[in-house]
Amino acid sequence: MKALLSVRGLAKSFGGLRAVDGVDLDVRQGEITAIIGPNGAGKTTFFNLISGAFPCDHGRIVFDGEEITNLPAPRLFKRGICRAFQVVNLFPRLTLFENVQAALLSHQGKVFNCFLHVDRLARQETEQVLSEVGLAEKASLVSKNLSHGDQKRLDIAIALAAKPRLLLLDEPTAGLNPKESREIMGLVEGIAGRENLTVIFIEHDMDVVFSVAETIRVMHQGRLIAEGTPQVIKGHPEVRKVYLGEGE
Repeated sequence: MKALLSVRGLAKSFGGLRAVDGVDLDVRQGEITAIIGPNGAGKTTFFNLISGAFPCDHGRIVFDGEEITNLPAPRLFKRGICRAFQVVNLFPRLTLFENVQAALLSHQGKVFNCFLHVDRLARQETEQVLSEVGLAEKASLVSKNLSHGDQKRLDIAIALAAKPRLLLLDEPTAGLNPKESREIMGLVEGIAGRENLTVIFIEHDMDVVFSVAETIRVMHQGRLIAEGTPQVIKGHPEVRKVYLGEGE
């Protein structure tokens, strides 16, 4: 199967620090990929490059056969690349329904009309998205009153409202207890399977990584040092040394 996302020679420096140093990778349509590595490995900078938050210094990014290198985030959003952040990004005084509805209207180009008969706009689609993430019964609640776990669900719902083809999740289980982590990643896994959605996520919880990811990429000092199935990564000597803390 051809790659949905192809990255070649991607590099980004900040002063004398090479945060991302010549990364190459291919991600297939429908694949769930984890990116792991110690703090400072370059994972978030890599996400910032492929999501349009930062321009790259060198390299190429191709999405579905089209060059997207250094396109700004709004244009990538329109092409179907959406990102959910480690710190949830919600409208705290709006209800869950209104948060998702606003994202849908923005995706549909109706953002400037969203206060005209707003209760009638995108109602069915909004209810469907909330149902997908298990929040339909809480649609009328104000988002600031949600538990952290439900705020994570809502953040994913907002990303899904844009009908993404590639979903980028930055530490989706950060701050969650083990039960909540399993629920969130089970949710992502289920949606990806139903929608043939491609997912790349950064994660530090190895139980989550090894149970959910089909492919794992390992970064260290800005470079990709290993990639493969969970079984391959578990046995990779360099990974065990620099990340899993073994082989010293």
